[in-house]
Amino acid sequence: MAEQQPGATQDEHLLPVYLAKPGTSSPKPRQKYGGMFCNVEGAYENKTIDFDSLSVGRRSARSMGRKDGSQVSIDSDGLSETGSDVSEMSGSCEPVDRGEPEAGQLDQSPSAQGEDTLHTSHTQSDRLLIKGGKIVNDDQSFYADIYLEDGIIKQLGDNLIVPGGVKIIEANGQMVIPGGIDVHTHLQMPCMGMNSADDFYQGTKAALAGGTTMIMDHVLSEPEPGSSLISAYEQWREWADSKSCCDYSLHVDITRWHEGLREEMETLVKDKGVNSFLVFMAYKDKYQCSDAQIYDIFSIIRELGAIAQVHAENGDIIQEEQKRMLELGITGPEGHVLSRPEEVEAEAVYRAITIASQANCPLYVTKVMSKGAADVIAQARKKGAVVYGEPVTASLGTDGSHYWSKNWAKAAAFVTSPPLSTDTTTPDYLNSLLSCGDLQVTGSAHCAFTTAQKAIGKDDFRLIPEGVNGIEERMTIVWDKAVITGKMNENEFVAVTSTNAAKIFSLYPRKGRIAVGSDADLVIWDPEAVKIISAKTHNLAIEYNIFEGMECHGAPSVVVSQGKIVFEYGTIHATEGTGRFIPKKTFPDYVYKRIKARSKLAEIRGVPRGIYDGPVQDVTVVPRAMTPIPSARMSPAKQPVQPPRNLHQSGFTLAGSQADDHIPRRPTQRISAPPGGRSNITTLG
Repeated sequence: MAEQQPGATQDEHLLPVYLAKPGTSSPKPRQKYGGMFCNVEGAYENKTIDFDSLSVGRRSARSMGRKDGSQVSIDSDGLSETGSDVSEMSGSCEPVDRGEPEAGQLDQSPSAQGEDTLHTSHTQSDRLLIKGGKIVNDDQSFYADIYLEDGIIKQLGDNLIVPGGVKIIEANGQMVIPGGIDVHTHLQMPCMGMNSADDFYQGTKAALAGGTTMIMDHVLSEPEPGSSLISAYEQWREWADSKSCCDYSLHVDITRWHEGLREEMETLVKDKGVNSFLVFMAYKDKYQCSDAQIYDIFSIIRELGAIAQVHAENGDIIQEEQKRMLELGITGPEGHVLSRPEEVEAEAVYRAITIASQANCPLYVTKVMSKGAADVIAQARKKGAVVYGEPVTASLGTDGSHYWSKNWAKAAAFVTSPPLSTDTTTPDYLNSLLSCGDLQVTGSAHCAFTTAQKAIGKDDFRLIPEGVNGIEERMTIVWDKAVITGKMNENEFVAVTSTNAAKIFSLYPRKGRIAVGSDADLVIWDPEAVKIISAKTHNLAIEYNIFEGMECHGAPSVVVSQGKIVFEYGTIHATEGTGRFIPKKTFPDYVYKRIKARSKLAEIRGVPRGIYDGPVQDVTVVPRAMTPIPSARMSPAKQPVQPPRNLHQSGFTLAGSQADDHIPRRPTQRISAPPGGRSNITTLG
């Protein structure tokens, strides 16, 4: 930038700003003939100018960055104007020549002397400059540099004017994507007197290592009289605030219908930042709600402007099938999947969509595990239903053939509900539906238990704690199974791992997008990285990984959360308790625009008619008393006395048993006329 001329400080708005439309590859200086704005030689060179005379944060442009592999840190008392050269990731690696300084020239500037590079210093700075990256959002990709300050994206573009003392991260042509959002986790979840293996510290640390910078955990209260959703919510907040390493939000699971439920839900929505509630169609006699209760809950959720979530399985059928498996002597993990055929998931999904449509409530189906359930969601969306489907890491990356492993511990590690499909083509099918938009969001449903914890159910598969890992592997699995195979592109990958979740749960564009003003949650993604998943190298507290030995392509190189480097080339720098609770607003436009439109069209009106004054048929209704069927709940002393048999209506045999013994009898009979008159047995009243 040219030297300042007298009077420049009075005309601060005349300072040069390099503009470029999204997707362009070169800066375009704003021209003004004469004075300091003339296009002079060396205009792109680094200069140190008076920081106080400038307003930082409003100058941005879009172009390409550098791909030379160097690491640069700059420290200056004033401002540094930076430039960079980066070629396209695919094809040639030749730098783009725009007359800008080489990487070495930047390193040799006085402001860079004596500073540590990114590889040699782990000191976290409140100011970061990511250079030479390909920014990928859900709707576009372009090359630009990114300046972060105070946990916020301040500038996008090339030749950014940034303050001194920033830490520079060289993306080297790799993708820079929004931090992943895992919409479904169960960290530190109470279960049968214990907790899941990964607490909020261990779980969120693993999430960051996999490129996820925000989680949404499920609050699960005990379904006991007197239990409170609000007290359970406060307990989860206490756990997460003290241990979480990344931002988080909460869903609240409704485990018991009671009279005060509406008031609790209103408090959670209006005062606690919750906008999503989950109901269970499974776990009979514990969490399961009836269809009528689900309808009432969905109606409340719609009025509050929240999102209804559902765990969709037919709990009545599952309970009967579990009994049948035990009667057959099947007690191992295979009994879990045999008692939960795919049809019970598909049927429950269809029923949930039907109930939600009648209540005009948006529906979010968690843990889509089978082809049948996914097809039901896809068909409902084609008919206009406001429903979203969430396949999880496990259903996208593996299958249920492992339930028949001879190794009990391995088979038990895969136990989750709904179970993984035994059809080995299901993961590919779900990835296809995810790629074409029939399924919209990916979660992990991470709820990991150690082998010792799983062994509680060694003699009864019903007692095996349900849950699998996936919080660390989620983004890599999706990239490997969907992007590498050509099913989806990089923008769609961002959508299903981050942006769609942010839109559905009213966090967009604060989360799920790289834009000025968004949170500085970013991932430098290496699409060429090769990673072999193993329990020996994962960041979880469990000793078995359900993706053990799987070779995947695509992994994070650097992860930035809240504007700080938390993961860098395999090393985690996360700090316990730094995660923030992110409240979710009600009535997200992405979801409720259609709901509101339907509410206007669905107003029920009667047909105006005159009063009917014609004849009305007199009808005499004679109630028929049926013999109650004895049940185990009825005391033998209280069972009703059998009515006397009507011999006029039965055949007689010497054997004593009558042909119509199976027909229920009425207590009395009225004869229309005495014997010998005009009546016969066919005129009995």
